[in-house]
Amino acid sequence: MNKDSTADDRAAVQKEPHWPAVAASLAVAGLYLALSPVLTAGPRWLFPGIVAVLVIAVSTTRHLRLQKANHLLGTAAGAILTLFLLGSIFLLVRELPTRSESPTALLRSAMALWASNILVFAQWYWRLDAGGPGHRDRRRGQGIRHQDGAFLFPQMSLSKDLREEMGESNWSPNFWDYLFLSFTTSTAFSPTDTLPLSRWAKILMMVQALISLLVITLLAARAVNIL
Repeated sequence: MNKDSTADDRAAVQKEPHWPAVAASLAVAGLYLALSPVLTAGPRWLFPGIVAVLVIAVSTTRHLRLQKANHLLGTAAGAILTLFLLGSIFLLVRELPTRSESPTALLRSAMALWASNILVFAQWYWRLDAGGPGHRDRRRGQGIRHQDGAFLFPQMSLSKDLREEMGESNWSPNFWDYLFLSFTTSTAFSPTDTLPLSRWAKILMMVQALISLLVITLLAARAVNIL
C-alpha cells in the first residue's frame, strides 16, 4: 500500500458524520408541527415538506460529491430554518398580549421554539466554521490540525504532546461540538468553554442568545401570569 492510498484511507475513516445535522433539521420540522396554529404561516405541512425536500437534496449532492451544490443547498436549508424560526417567534411575541391561546399551548410552543433555536444555530456553526465539514475533512485527511476556525475549542489549546497522548493529534470539531456550543449559548447567554474568534461567529452568537433570552422572558412572563 502506497503513501497516497494510506492518506486516502485515513481521510475516509475520519470524515465527519452528517447524519446528526440531518436529524437536527428533521427535528426542527417536527418541533414546528408541535407549535400552536397561530404561530405558523401557511399550511402546516409546508415547512416540514420544504425541509424534507432540502434534506434529500443535500444528502444526494453529498453522495454524488457535488461539493458546491451541497454547500449551496445546505446554506439554503439553514436560511429556510432560520426564517421560519424568526417568523414563529415574531408571531409568539404578537400573540402573547392577546391571550387568545391557552397558557399551556403558548408554553409548549415557546419551549419548541427554544429547542429549535439551539438546533438551527448549531447547524450554522457546523456549516460555516473553517470552511464547513467538507473542508475540515480534507484538512484532517492531510494531517493538518484544526487551528484556524472561527471558534477556539479547548482541544485547540492543548500542547502537541498532550494531544498525541490523548489520540487527538488531528482533532477537528464535528456536529456534536457545535451542538454543545449552541446549547451553552442558549442557556448561559455567553461563551463558556468555546470562544468566538471571528466577527460573524460573534454576531451569530449574539443573535442566538437574544432569541433565547426573548423566549425565556416570555416563558417567565406567562408563568407569572398563570400563578
